[in-house]
Amino acid sequence: MAKLFSKASEKDVTKAIVSQFAKDMVDFTEVDVAIIGAGPSGLQAARDLSLSGIKTLVIERNNYLGGGFWIGGFLMNTVTLREPSQKILDEIGVPYTEYTKGLYITPGPHACSKLIASACDAGVKFLNMAKFDDVVIREKNRVGGVVINWTPVSALPREITCVDPVALEAKVVIDASGHDAVVVKKLEERGLIKTPGFGAMWVEKSEDAVVEHTCEAYPGLIVTGMAVSTTFGLPRMGPTFGSMLLSGRKGAEIAKKLIKKK
Repeated sequence: MAKLFSKASEKDVTKAIVSQFAKDMVDFTEVDVAIIGAGPSGLQAARDLSLSGIKTLVIERNNYLGGGFWIGGFLMNTVTLREPSQKILDEIGVPYTEYTKGLYITPGPHACSKLIASACDAGVKFLNMAKFDDVVIREKNRVGGVVINWTPVSALPREITCVDPVALEAKVVIDASGHDAVVVKKLEERGLIKTPGFGAMWVEKSEDAVVEHTCEAYPGLIVTGMAVSTTFGLPRMGPTFGSMLLSGRKGAEIAKKLIKKK
């Protein structure tokens, strides 16, 4: 039989995986920005930050990236965006159609894969199958990093597992974890912040409000996307993605200013 592929044994493949991953983990221990959640707002923020030369790591609990951007609403993978957010699709080379005036539609897999690819091209690093567990708190109660563990650990019965998490230092943390707002909720558990939870659906109000309220919600912690709704009690936005992209972009701008101050 003719040899099509180059020579590599099982041990070579294993060494390649382990050595590169270990090298990446050492590099991840200190980053400029750690983003929790690889949905559209997290990906957009990460892309913009990396394009500005800021060392950015995205931590995602799932084995895939993109959150709900793949599948739109009701498991129908046409996604909607309202003007002016379609301009981001122009930036990353995604085709779209104007469905009604100012309302655009595009295939979710195409838009999502392009956003992921453009983030990778910009230099964003990803750690998937890793779940946010806690925050690192520094002087004056400022958020200074994140504590993470493997996602499968949380699925094991408590009585048969005891796997301590590890911590990563970051100048800024972005909570892009969707309505769960896991970083904000962890601060709330400690009485450091109070959240009302997200309100009922009202697309006309929610998209503008999410972008407007995207901010440093707590020293060292920025909220983007649906986490903004939960943090400030805003209406939920449903399966429209424009504000998630623009919120991510605004979050990146805020992060740049915070890093510049340090």
